[in-house]
Amino acid sequence: MAAGVHATLASYAAVLTGAALVTLHELKLPYRSEWRPSPDDVRTDVSFMLAVQVALPLLLSFLAVIAIADVLADAGIAVDGLWPHDQPIAVQAVLMLALADLLRYWLHRAFHKFECMWRFHAVHHSPHGLYWVNVGRFHPIEKSAQFCADALPFALVGVGGEALAAYFVFYAVNGFYQHSNCDVRLGPLNHVVSGPELHRWHHSAVPAESDHNFGNNLIVWDALFGTRFLPRRRKVGPLPKYPILPTTMPAISSPAF
Repeated sequence: MAAGVHATLASYAAVLTGAALVTLHELKLPYRSEWRPSPDDVRTDVSFMLAVQVALPLLLSFLAVIAIADVLADAGIAVDGLWPHDQPIAVQAVLMLALADLLRYWLHRAFHKFECMWRFHAVHHSPHGLYWVNVGRFHPIEKSAQFCADALPFALVGVGGEALAAYFVFYAVNGFYQHSNCDVRLGPLNHVVSGPELHRWHHSAVPAESDHNFGNNLIVWDALFGTRFLPRRRKVGPLPKYPILPTTMPAISSPAF
C-alpha cells in the first residue's frame, strides 16, 4: 500500500502469500501424514472456498449492506460516529478483531448447542482430516450468519478500507493456519491467538474435547468464559466420521445431517 497498491489488491497479495507458505509448511512438516487430502477432497474444498467463502460474502456485502444502510438512513439513524476512525489503523484492526470474535464466539457456541443450528454447522465438522483448504467448508446458511456477526456491523459503521484490509489479512491467514495440518508450537501465543494447536481439539471426536476453543481468530474469549482447552503431551485423537456430508456442496434449503 505504501507503494501505491490499492488496499484490496495489497491484502489479497498478502493472503495468497500466506496461503503459499502454509501449504509449504504442511508439505514439509505435517502434523499427521494421514491427513493429507485426496484429489477429491481438494476439489470439494476448493468449491466450498470459492462459492461460500468468496462469492457469497461478496454478494451479501453488495445486497445486505446497501439495503440496511438505506433503511437506517430512511429512519434517520446515524451510525457514522460509532467507530474511532481517528485511531491508528493497528488499533482499529485490533478492536475489530476483539469485537468480531466476541460475536463469532457466541454464534459458534450456539451452532454447537442447538440441534437446528448444528445441522448446518456439522458441514464444517465433516472432514476426516484437517488441512488449510477445508477451512472454507461451511454451509451457506451458517456463512450468512457469520457475515452478520463479523462483517456487516463493521461495514455499516463505516470502518475504513485500510482497517478492513488489515483485519482481512489476519482473519484469512490465521484461518488457513488454524485449520492446517502444520506441526507447530505457538507457545505463549496460544493464550492469545486461536491457532492450530487449539483448533484441532475443537474437531476432536470426543464431545468433552470438541466443545471447547470456539474462538475464530482469538482465544481470549474462550479463556474468559472457561472454554479454552489445550492438553499437554498428547495429540488429538481421530476426527469424527460423521455420515453427514459429503463430497458435494449442500443445497441451501436442505441442512446436511
